Amino acid sequence: MSLVGSFGSAVAKRLAPGVTGPAVRDILERAIDGAGPIPGAARSADTQLLRANGNVNKAIESLIDNHLRLAGAQGFLTNIGGLVTMAVTMPTNLAAVALIQCHLAASIVHLRGYSLDRPEVRDAILVCLLDKDARKSLSKETGSTISPAVLLNAGPSPERSEKIARAVTGQLLAGVGGKRVASFVARRIPVLGGAVGGFGDALATRRIGLDTAELPDNPRRQIVTDLT
Repeated sequence: MSLVGSFGSAVAKRLAPGVTGPAVRDILERAIDGAGPIPGAARSADTQLLRANGNVNKAIESLIDNHLRLAGAQGFLTNIGGLVTMAVTMPTNLAAVALIQCHLAASIVHLRGYSLDRPEVRDAILVCLLDKDARKSLSKETGSTISPAVLLNAGPSPERSEKIARAVTGQLLAGVGGKRVASFVARRIPVLGGAVGGFGDALATRRIGLDTAELPDNPRRQIVTDLT
């Protein structure tokens, strides 16, 4: 992790102490099952598949575009106040971007034919949020390969699940903290903090969507023949 990323993570941890592994798990469940006006991941995926006339790849592209815009919008709104409002908006930014990214990854995994009810599939969805360096570190820590493709067909492991949730929490904190550091540096320029936050969240969400889209189809998936 870079110096800025490390400093940003430390800042975020002080300002958002309630963001923990269990909290990330709760966000994942809400993204998959739906909460309030937010439809569940499978329902969102099926809706896009219907609009794409059954073309899975086009449905995935639409999902990525939609979630990218959502991530950028919330990132802008929760960072526009800069240092004055950061203590209030940081937890909101963390929860919102985590929910959007989990929802995107879960929707794509569903379209690839995997059951979102399986614990190992939910682990794979969370790992989709990790960048390559974080996956390498986690693989070294656990002594086994940690990647979405591997986990989709692995058995459940509560110990592994806990470590994955902690790793995702750390990356979310580092990412948001890094944006705060950038906002701090540019605090004299109006709304730049919002632009930095929105761009950072959108960029990260796009990366997650493209990485998840590369997952293979489940060979045992049931082909949808009736979209009505």
